[in-house]
Amino acid sequence: MNATLDPQLMAERLESLKAGIVGGFSLFSTFAIASLLNTLVLAKYFQTLISLQSDVNWHLWVSGAVATFTGLLFGVTYRYIIRSDKNPQLKAGGVLAFGLVRGLTQIELGWNYNSTIWPFLVLAFESVLWFGIAAIALNIAIQLRWVKPFSSI
Repeated sequence: MNATLDPQLMAERLESLKAGIVGGFSLFSTFAIASLLNTLVLAKYFQTLISLQSDVNWHLWVSGAVATFTGLLFGVTYRYIIRSDKNPQLKAGGVLAFGLVRGLTQIELGWNYNSTIWPFLVLAFESVLWFGIAAIALNIAIQLRWVKPFSSI
């Protein structure tokens, strides 16, 4: 039988797609809330963080699309990372791997781009927070049996 038409393999792919959708939606939602908070609170009350303020423009739409796609990739990967284990180090490691890669890239960009690093440190912290919230959403989805954990085939 053709391996791509294997029912068990197709079921696993469907569960991964569902995990990706949950991850993408939760990361986009968190991105939208963080963008509002950055614009309405942080940039308004802290002069050092004025560069966090953003208008609704193409840059914000692209950032939202990147956040959604990153969340989709995180959801699929997180499902495979945690499997059926109850290991908190695996869960935290997955969150930190994605969050730090995104966050440290922002810090490096800020280091090369701007004289003040504070806005980019805030963005790096937000990145880790975003993936933490996405992991919580995925864990809830798994507990509610909306998404099945990956079982070694």
